[in-house]
Amino acid sequence: MIIVGADGSVASRAAVEWAAGDAARRRLPLRVVHVADTSWYQVGKPPGADLPDLLLRAGRQVLDEAEALIRERQPAVEVTTRQVAGRPAEVLAEQVGDAAALVVGSRGLGGFAGALLGSVSMHLAGHVRCPVVVVRGAHLPASEEVVVGVDDSPECEPALAYAGEQALLRGATLRVVHAWQLPVHAYAPDIPYDLDDIRALQSQVIRDRLKVLGPDHPRVVEDVPCAHPVDALTAASERAGLLVVGSHGRGALGSALLGSVSRGVLHHARCPVAVVRA
Repeated sequence: MIIVGADGSVASRAAVEWAAGDAARRRLPLRVVHVADTSWYQVGKPPGADLPDLLLRAGRQVLDEAEALIRERQPAVEVTTRQVAGRPAEVLAEQVGDAAALVVGSRGLGGFAGALLGSVSMHLAGHVRCPVVVVRGAHLPASEEVVVGVDDSPECEPALAYAGEQALLRGATLRVVHAWQLPVHAYAPDIPYDLDDIRALQSQVIRDRLKVLGPDHPRVVEDVPCAHPVDALTAASERAGLLVVGSHGRGALGSALLGSVSRGVLHHARCPVAVVRA
């Protein structure tokens, strides 16, 4: 099952549409979840106080509109809806279970989406076991190319496997990006460096990681730029339909450990981003 959060915003609509396409390609059911954020309403009220009818009706309208969009775009997808009251990050994490992916919009007019690039998205990407896909509402990809960032650690292999599956399902090229930077002392004139040798070593990193894809994999383009990983991945996202990055987050520190690359990509990428935990 794929789960998508909906709040009625433009970005939420984009997330619902993306999730419907993914569910159709993977032949999985889709559940649309609207979180009625009670953090403001419950102030000064006893636990378990009933939500006002106006809030419930608004949530029901959001779900009805999302379901109508899915049935219009992907009529073969099995879709269910659910409205849950609570704190958005907690509710969405609890809803995941053994889902294949959680999809959310990157901007919104309320609920969890308005703070997506802050605490909620960082919490979800750092703690949820399944891939978390963040969809920007304004981006129209120039191609269906799937981009994935890799490094020399085995923790990136789940992200590479997910990206390979996505590229196969889309009939798209898989661009594998391994960005590297010279060490600071490399700029000392008395320490020679052969850039061709360095690039060859970095390319070997990609070839070693590609073994996780197995014999059946999409067409692969190796990309080994000398650049900061966030800059390289952001540039690649300009022409991509999906950008996949890994997350080394572990336990309670998971959100904090999204720090450098994953956090930077979520803020700056120009296409949907999937964060896949190791």
